[in-house]
Formats: sequence, C-alpha cells, structure tokens
Amino acid sequence: MELICPAGTPAAFRQAVDAGADAVYCGFRDETNARNFPGLNFSREELREAIAYGRHNDCQTFVALNTFMRAGDEEIWYSAASDAVNLGADALILADFGLMAHVRERYPEQRLHVSVQASASNPEAINFLVEAFDAKRVVLPRTLTIADIARIKRKVSCEIEIFVFGGLCVMAEGRCSLSSYATGKSPNMNGVCSPASHVRYRKEGTLMLSELGEFTINKFGPGEAAGYPTLCKGRFDIGDASGYAFEDPISLDVMGEIEALKAAGVSALKIEGRQRGKAYVAEVVSTLREALSTEPAARGPLLARLKAMSEGQRTTAGAYEKRWR
Repeated sequence: MELICPAGTPAAFRQAVDAGADAVYCGFRDETNARNFPGLNFSREELREAIAYGRHNDCQTFVALNTFMRAGDEEIWYSAASDAVNLGADALILADFGLMAHVRERYPEQRLHVSVQASASNPEAINFLVEAFDAKRVVLPRTLTIADIARIKRKVSCEIEIFVFGGLCVMAEGRCSLSSYATGKSPNMNGVCSPASHVRYRKEGTLMLSELGEFTINKFGPGEAAGYPTLCKGRFDIGDASGYAFEDPISLDVMGEIEALKAAGVSALKIEGRQRGKAYVAEVVSTLREALSTEPAARGPLLARLKAMSEGQRTTAGAYEKRWR
C-alpha cells in the first residue's frame, strides 16, 4: 500500500520525500484547497521545485484543489487546475463535480483522484464518478468501518485511499456546516475549518477556556491538555451529563489495522497534517514507513512513540471500529 503524506510548506515537502513517502499531497496558497491557512501552501514556483524534487526521488506529487467553486469565480479553480497540470502534478485531488468535468474535458490524460471532501461513501456514488470523470482513486470519508470499506471495494473499479493517522474529522466531510455556523468561514468553500483568526484561549480561574468565534468550545482543568477548538470535538451539556458528544479532541490512528486494511483492498494510506511543521512530518512519515516494512507483531513499540505527537497525546480508531457513544 502506498504511503501518502502531507506537506503544507516546501520544507515539509522535502522532509516527507526524504522520510520515505510514496506520494506527497499539497495545495496552492489560495482558496482552492481545504487547508487555506496563513503561512501555509505553495506558490507556483515552489510547487514546480517540489514536483521536480519529488520526481528526482521517485515520489509523486498530488495537488489538492478540493474546495467547491464559487459561482462567478470559477476561473480561480480553472486556473489552478491548468497550472497544476502544466507544472507536472501526478494527480489532482478534486471535490467539485464541475471542476472534475472541466479537468476531464481540457486535460483528458491527467490523473484524477476524488477528494474526501466529495463525500463519496457508497458504491453508487463512486461508480458514478469513475464513469463520468474517469476517476482513478477515491479518498473515503473517516465515517466508515473497515467492513464498510471492504464491501465498497468489492463493488467499485477504482483505487481506495483512506486516512490512517492525524486529525480526525468525524463529520460528513464536504457537507459539514459547524465551523461555518460559528465563524462565517466555510471549510467546503473557503478551505478553513476553525480558522486561527477566530480561535481564542483565555483563563477563567484555574480553567483554560477555548473559544471559536463567539462560542466557548471547551474548558480544561489544570494539567489537562487543551485541544484545538473545533465544534465537533467540543464538550457539551447532554441531559444531566457533560462530555464529548461526537468525539474527544484526540487524533486518529488505525495503523494497528494495517493487515485488515490490506485485506479490505485499500491501495493507499493517507496521513493528515498539512498544517503541521516539518519536524512532525519527518517523524510521522519515517515511523509509518518503518512500520509498513515491519512484521505486525513488532509494530507496537514503533507506533507507540507517535502518541506524544497526537492531539491531546491520545489517539482513537474512530469510526473504523464504530464505537460511537
């Protein structure tokens, strides 16, 4: 199975390649990709150099143009697709059907991958995208179990890619409006979930409060790791209890299920983390590269060292083992 690694900067790109990535995914410094944060992403010239560096080291480059086009401003996305193709991207990761149609018509030889933002999560949807746009691979949402993935793979003709480590989105990606509700900035349209410009931390007595927009998302006691304020990982009053309604502020890790994922027909394992620094990318990629070439019984100690780099220093298998509250 391929190891697909994130890069939010040219430095992180080089680290991912050097650490053993089979492919690195990245995006332009604008709203065409779903990690549109200040200080991240690539200029055209930076992407040109990154693609050349990857190619020299037998590593592919996937360019994420995975937000939805805004009516009247389609040229922003069309231009980005043209530039990515001309710069030599090995694949474009797309979510918008209109952009898929445009790429297929203008650049019929360009390899197309379906972004997780497209929310394609059943055989009918995936087969439609394969037939209509010749999609070669689909990135499945993190709301499916391994059994679900296996059932889907038996009924589709394209490759399957799944997230195995990093930030855990527990919602129907591409259709989530929680962050938009709190900040007015859409993950699906503007490429920003819980943008840093709307995040605040403040002390209240002995507690640390995390806020998003005008909403208090969580309160952390002394010594408790303060998670990043995303609504789906907030602490809520539910009936007579207070707790995490959807998921704890922790990271995804299903690397312990490598053999089951392989048996399910997964072609590629994806690491989340384009907003992370180059040291994080180097450590995670090198560790998972080593894990993939290690016998299952010996992987435990290797994977355990990643706990310290996870959100809240804890991890979960999330929906892959379906333990919803």
